Amino acid sequence: MWANKGSFLFAKTQLQSEFYTIKMMEQNNDYIDYKKAYHEQLAINEKLALKHQDLAFQLAQLQKLVFGSRHEKFISADAQMAPTLFDIPTITELLESITVSYQKPAKQSRPNHPGRNSFPEKLRRVETVVNPTGLDLTLVKRIGESVTETLAYVPAELFVKKVIRPKYLDTATNSIHQALAPERCFERSNVDPSLVAQIIIEKFVDHLPLDRQIKRFARLGYPISDSTIGNWVAASAAYLKPLYEAHKQLVLASGYLHADETIIKVLDSDKKNATHQGYYWVYQCNANKLVLFDYRTGRGREGPQSILRDYKGYLQTDGYIVYEDFDNNPAIIVLNCMAHARRKFSEALPNDKSRAEHVLAEMQKLYAIERYLTQNNITGEDKLAYRKEKALPILNELGVWMQKAYTEVLPSSAIGKAIAYSLTRWDKLSLYATTDFLNIDNNAVENSIRPVAVGRKNYLFAGSHAAAGRSAIFYSLLATCKNYQVNPVDWMEDILTRIASYPINKIQELLPQNWKQHPNI
Repeated sequence: MWANKGSFLFAKTQLQSEFYTIKMMEQNNDYIDYKKAYHEQLAINEKLALKHQDLAFQLAQLQKLVFGSRHEKFISADAQMAPTLFDIPTITELLESITVSYQKPAKQSRPNHPGRNSFPEKLRRVETVVNPTGLDLTLVKRIGESVTETLAYVPAELFVKKVIRPKYLDTATNSIHQALAPERCFERSNVDPSLVAQIIIEKFVDHLPLDRQIKRFARLGYPISDSTIGNWVAASAAYLKPLYEAHKQLVLASGYLHADETIIKVLDSDKKNATHQGYYWVYQCNANKLVLFDYRTGRGREGPQSILRDYKGYLQTDGYIVYEDFDNNPAIIVLNCMAHARRKFSEALPNDKSRAEHVLAEMQKLYAIERYLTQNNITGEDKLAYRKEKALPILNELGVWMQKAYTEVLPSSAIGKAIAYSLTRWDKLSLYATTDFLNIDNNAVENSIRPVAVGRKNYLFAGSHAAAGRSAIFYSLLATCKNYQVNPVDWMEDILTRIASYPINKIQELLPQNWKQHPNI
């Protein structure tokens, strides 16, 4: 065992020396202090290790936010081991033992496809006939033709509408006759509603800031000042305010709302070159696809408490604490968004892959069930029965699993926080499966918020709190136009042309979902 006798004697001497040292430390209580310090250092090391793990997780999330993809698509480990790159797990595979008769509706092919170079008949055609050079057409007979169509573009044009109202003298009665002036929305301005409508749509739908539009108008031959355009937009919002209020009443009377909020920077009038962070609180009626933007200067409970004070029905939200106040309101039933819960586990994958993947795989089954119901147009009692049979067992088992898993993980870890987020809200996350009309998540309202996120990257901020409030009017009505596939330019021009003289008791007729275009537009 030992290489030589000298090595053995040296080891023996070392052990004896350590033994006598320990005995001496015990005698003067130094050993007790040493043992205490040792355990204290172990505790410190454990805290540092946890802090390092937490900081590493935060760094990974920041790197993903800046450089990585933001989608939350999850592919289970089994799917990643598929034999080919493009093999995607079917719904039946995702539901494992759950039997699902699933057949995705086949897309109907278009008969007599017009071909790549064919364009809609409504587009204006400008014909150019090209004849062979040097040919006397009087000596030949035309027997056919070849037609080539290309898509062309004419730059935008500013033009002047000139309305002439002749005056006529009736010589018999010596009276003068003249037609009445057409009604105008902008009485104190020489702008036509068609131009204002285009300006509004380009800012709030196409996300083109007003200063860029001003530069373009200058290139078209007529410079327009920023104050003038600002006044046009403000006047338009004032005309649309009654329509917005009618729209708000319909949204709040719906009985089932999705709610979310998003930031908007607003110039601070008290501090030069500083901005205040305001918020758009967004409410979307699930059944009628109506979207309501409500601007508030903050993210406190005052915003939703004020606008929803008379609301009765279901309110689907994320886990923001402000919405928990509605738990004390018997008229409102709060449910939560599964997509937000899923996002927490997606973020926890680097921290605890096995547990996070298990939850994501189970949630993927829930979404597969919803996709099956949607694609097969299953509604009403059949939808409710299917959810109770397929989704509720998954939800119940996953809730039990989370209760057990939470006792096995560190509460301060990413997976611990993800489980705690879902576990404390599990009844509200599962509520959708007990009905046939509630949604599994809040994605509908998040999709309606996206134009604001794109827009603020371009125009950066609102000029004032009043301007942000006006923007809420435009965003509300234009988002509803999008949901009802109404051309926003046509709608806005028609509304600005007619709304000034439209009967207030019939104002709902001008809402996007009820709109019938005026024949003169």
